[in-house]
Amino acid sequence: MAKILVIAEHLDGKLNSAVAKTVSAATAVGGDIDVLVLAADPAAIATEAAQIAGVSKVLTIANPANEHALAQVQAPQIAKAAVGYSHVFGPSTTTGKDVMPAVAALLGVNQVSDLMSVEGSHTFKRPIYAGNAIITVEAPADQVVVATVRAASWPEAAKGNSAPVEAISVDAALPSHTRFVGLAAGKSDRPDLQSAKRVVSGGRGVGSEENFKVIYQLADKLGAGVGASRAAVDAGYVPSDMQVGQTGKIIAPELYIAVGISGAIQHLTGIKDAGTIVAINKDGDAPIFEIADIGLVGDLFTLLPEFEKAL
Repeated sequence: MAKILVIAEHLDGKLNSAVAKTVSAATAVGGDIDVLVLAADPAAIATEAAQIAGVSKVLTIANPANEHALAQVQAPQIAKAAVGYSHVFGPSTTTGKDVMPAVAALLGVNQVSDLMSVEGSHTFKRPIYAGNAIITVEAPADQVVVATVRAASWPEAAKGNSAPVEAISVDAALPSHTRFVGLAAGKSDRPDLQSAKRVVSGGRGVGSEENFKVIYQLADKLGAGVGASRAAVDAGYVPSDMQVGQTGKIIAPELYIAVGISGAIQHLTGIKDAGTIVAINKDGDAPIFEIADIGLVGDLFTLLPEFEKAL
């Protein structure tokens, strides 16, 4: 029977919602699921992780070196803690994509990236070619499976569990050549783009940075996160951390509203798992309409006010 270790990603004492989605993927494999929390003070995070349905046990490693998520510091500890486990899963976030390859290297195995479905204990499906094709990957049955889980492809596991929490220690040599310098992050009262249930995105068709205020207004009325196409980012309308797509953030909100976005393949890759897609564009032949559930053809500055009135 599989024994799976899920790495708990967290920030400012809060568990990333992608961890519950990673647990869903682990549940699809089957077996015992433990969650590992590495932090300077893991108590609050461990309590939150213990509530996730399907978790058998929460393991904690308390170390001042774990105050910030550095791959070179966390990976040696995870590799030691992974002894005896058949699978080690982490979310396919910016942090997960940094940490998990280092863990795989220390364990001497290849990593399975962006796991989107489970076909068997060692057989998985993952996207390639910017999501235009899905391949089946089979990992060696005699090796530990290290994988990142594509959060957009999995639902959050339910809460209500009360798994036991156990503090452990590992004998891992931590590097001295890597140190935390600082973290620069934009502050916003809007929901985080990757965890928002509703997202409004603007594209090149919005026209300018100043015009982007109509996107913010609609998002605020909906209580939504705000995203943008690569074209809008390249044009300087918004910062790069708002980019949605293959080279930005891959998201799966319940509602996605694309305003002035033509629908380049790299953008569609980032939203294909959204629940309902609404497209507003003056070009009726824009590729975005091929995947949209609801399409509005017309000038966005005329349609958006009417759209807002209908809310």
